Amino acid sequence: MNGPVRGASPHAHDPSGVSMIMLQVCLALVPVTTWAFYLFGWPAVFVWILCISAAIASEALSLWLMQQPYSRLLDGSGLLTGWLLALTLPPWSPWWVAVGGAAFAIIIGKQIYGGIGQNIFNPALLARIALLISFPVPLTTWVAPQLYPGFMESLGIVFANAPLSELGADGVTGATWLGDSKAFVRAGGDMQEYMTTSFSLSDAFFGYSRGSMGEVSALLALLGGAYLMYRRIISWHIPLSLLGTVALLAVIGHQANAAAFAPLQFHLLSGGLILGAFFYATDYVTTPSSRSGQILFGIGSGILIYSIRSWGGFPEAVAFGILMMNALTPLIDRVTRPRVYGRNRQGNAIKHVSAQRRVN
Repeated sequence: MNGPVRGASPHAHDPSGVSMIMLQVCLALVPVTTWAFYLFGWPAVFVWILCISAAIASEALSLWLMQQPYSRLLDGSGLLTGWLLALTLPPWSPWWVAVGGAAFAIIIGKQIYGGIGQNIFNPALLARIALLISFPVPLTTWVAPQLYPGFMESLGIVFANAPLSELGADGVTGATWLGDSKAFVRAGGDMQEYMTTSFSLSDAFFGYSRGSMGEVSALLALLGGAYLMYRRIISWHIPLSLLGTVALLAVIGHQANAAAFAPLQFHLLSGGLILGAFFYATDYVTTPSSRSGQILFGIGSGILIYSIRSWGGFPEAVAFGILMMNALTPLIDRVTRPRVYGRNRQGNAIKHVSAQRRVN
């Protein structure tokens, strides 16, 4: 016989609070972030610190203006938003890009909607796109890895916007593989030739290429995502459906026209696709709640990412694809709304016929 109920429901609890989830995601980002510091030196460290500091300061300012308790700073959302923004930026970005982007992410991307849990779009990606549209030059200036400027030179790069030529680093900037390959094909080149002469599978896997801080290593991004799945912070539905969709479209496109469309390994390992699939597309607030809705979200994101990469004006499309699907999340939730307990798909109550016990 069941004992008496001594409290109100719910009686099942998960010890993972918001701050604990944020901490787990930050831990999963440590490997790829540390590797970015190694490849790009002190400027990357400064950009990372500026993004996080500005995000937390902007959150504190927002809480003060809205007369909310400062204890909400301890949930870790500001820390994670600043961290995620830093990974989308060029590693040698000027200070005002990092600070302005973090402030935009927190104030416009999150707090203006009411704070954590109320925002429509992923704040870090929203800030990344706003920066790209407003300041395209610093947001598309990519440096080669392993230059290792000194501490004082790094201060000049980030805080004084020192020209790279004055630092003895002339000629080290260039396009990412995604941008370079798109320009090469549009100029009449053959994608197969580009893959043979310019693309390195090992460099893409381990991060020895130009790109943002979060694009340095597909391997470490994949390990971080696997850790989140192991800890059950995220499920497989969005990452695998997104990556699988891009992979399928890449195979179809390359088989149809190998001279114009990149193969599967190029799409999966170039840019921020893996990081985006595991860390940005799985945001609890801006993605569908049902499993079927999450699969639809991943498929839609994959289609948009591949389409923009192949035919759009921007080389990288992860942020655009995810943000577009963020806008469709309410519709997806409505279409894939699970059946209410005790009712059928039409919303009518289910009638249960109790079995009659035969008394001898």
